[in-house]
Amino acid sequence: MTIPRLDHREPMPEALRGAVLALGNFDGFHQGHQAVVGEALRWARAEGRPCVVATFDPHPVRFFKPDAEPFRLTTLDQRQELFAAAGADAMLVFHFDGAMAAMPAEAWAEGMVSQHIGAKGVVTGEDFTFGKGRGGNPEVLRQRGVETRTIGAVNDEHGPVSSSRIRAALKAGDCEEAARLLTRPFAVRGLVQHGDKNGRKLGFPTANLPLGSYLRPRYGIYAIKGRLPDGRLVNGAANLGIRPTFDPPVELLEPHFFDFAEDLYGAEIEVEFHKLLRSEEKFDTLEALVAQIAVDCQEARRVLG
Repeated sequence: MTIPRLDHREPMPEALRGAVLALGNFDGFHQGHQAVVGEALRWARAEGRPCVVATFDPHPVRFFKPDAEPFRLTTLDQRQELFAAAGADAMLVFHFDGAMAAMPAEAWAEGMVSQHIGAKGVVTGEDFTFGKGRGGNPEVLRQRGVETRTIGAVNDEHGPVSSSRIRAALKAGDCEEAARLLTRPFAVRGLVQHGDKNGRKLGFPTANLPLGSYLRPRYGIYAIKGRLPDGRLVNGAANLGIRPTFDPPVELLEPHFFDFAEDLYGAEIEVEFHKLLRSEEKFDTLEALVAQIAVDCQEARRVLG
């Protein structure tokens, strides 16, 4: 299932004017984000209107802090699929640049949301801000004639569900906690690239993926599942890190899929992180490394059932 990807710099399609707009970054599309989009969907369906989910790319943090370490939890393609699965009719991408950063909140609310997009209503999280200096909030939208609803944070026993908590869990190697907050495993998607063939030489061929703008989970060996271009889900084990046994160090995600011998070079795949098995370490000999990889694969098979 797919939905249109709209660009805020282009005219809004007439069929989508009058939509209810879910407005936020929605990077992880976690439980809290799902609550905002869920309310937008209910509102839209009750009034027979389309529901459009908006997101920002690049993330405003990347614009203001271009040297910030990678922190993304999803790509635009992943978000588009997640929004479609939730029931949205389209995804609207706000391309965050200098002009958008300098736009006063009032102009953003009236000129962009009300006139250009033609939104009937907007649903945001309670803490959502927009416009120059973060001067805009849901009240500014209401003052400009845009009907607005706000959704409070989704809380669990540890407090509000947030992207910050998910990032912290992944950096600690806690895939299970991240998956609970996201309602799905954290997943890296990318094109399989040629590597130095070390895995193949060792008897454990890997499909090498660059990490790009994704947050870096804790370096180590993980039990993973891979989603192939045809939709198949295969089990495996992956090394995430710089491969300290080999020189020079190269940061890669290297999934090895069990009982699998197909050519994936150039194909787009997605790797789901299910459990951290151990930290990355340097081995004195290739024989010791091979023996440990065999143990890791056996443990990953057990974990994945």
